[in-house]
Amino acid sequence: MGKRDNRVAYVNPIAAARARGPVQNSGPTIQDYLSRPRPTWSIERWGWGISIYRLHLDFHREELKEQLEKKKKGSRALADFEDKMNDKWRKELAKNREKLLGGSDKDKKPSDKEKEKKDKKEKRKREKKKSNRHSSSSSSSSSDSSSSSSSESEDEDEKKMKKKRKRKKSSARKGPNTSEEESDAESKKKKRRMKDDGEKEKDEKSRSRKRKTERSYKDSSSASSVYSDWEETVDAKKERRSSEEWEKTTVRTISSYKLLSPK
Repeated sequence: MGKRDNRVAYVNPIAAARARGPVQNSGPTIQDYLSRPRPTWSIERWGWGISIYRLHLDFHREELKEQLEKKKKGSRALADFEDKMNDKWRKELAKNREKLLGGSDKDKKPSDKEKEKKDKKEKRKREKKKSNRHSSSSSSSSSDSSSSSSSESEDEDEKKMKKKRKRKKSSARKGPNTSEEESDAESKKKKRRMKDDGEKEKDEKSRSRKRKTERSYKDSSSASSVYSDWEETVDAKKERRSSEEWEKTTVRTISSYKLLSPK
């Protein structure tokens, strides 16, 4: 039996195509697709689509314009609000200035009143002097003494008032400085207290340590004394035993000597 022939005929496709010859055109080529007519933005080609698109764009533009106008209006409202607030602040500042000026005028008024009082006092003194001159010598002397006493009392009162005012002014001027000095003094006092407390604690700790050492020393000394007493007792017992044993041995030796010695 022979082998089966399994061979298959092979045809080169390129050679077969060349043998067939050129192929007829059965449709548009790539070049035809590339050279196709291009669309243009014309109503003739696209109809009403472009016009609708343009209307849509115009509508959006109008919306954007309205939004911008609203923003401008909002900024205008803010500007109006700021102007109103500025007017209010200006009015308040004017009122505060008037109040401050009024307070300064009030502060000045008491000085005017004091001047008027002084003038009245001087006028009264002059009138009294004139009346005293016309009066008799005795009456003049008595009136002079009374007027002098009254004038002295008034002068003293004025001096006291001046001193009080000066003190108030000095206290008002030295207010923050005095407060700072007081705070510094308080801080210094607190630091001193802290130092004193720390020193006291240290002293207490050192004392407690000393007490503990003394107690331990006493305990050790007491233990050592007990041990020394015990040693003394043990030594005494040993000495007694040794003395007793020596006596016994001496007695034995004497008795043995007596037995061994001839009669």
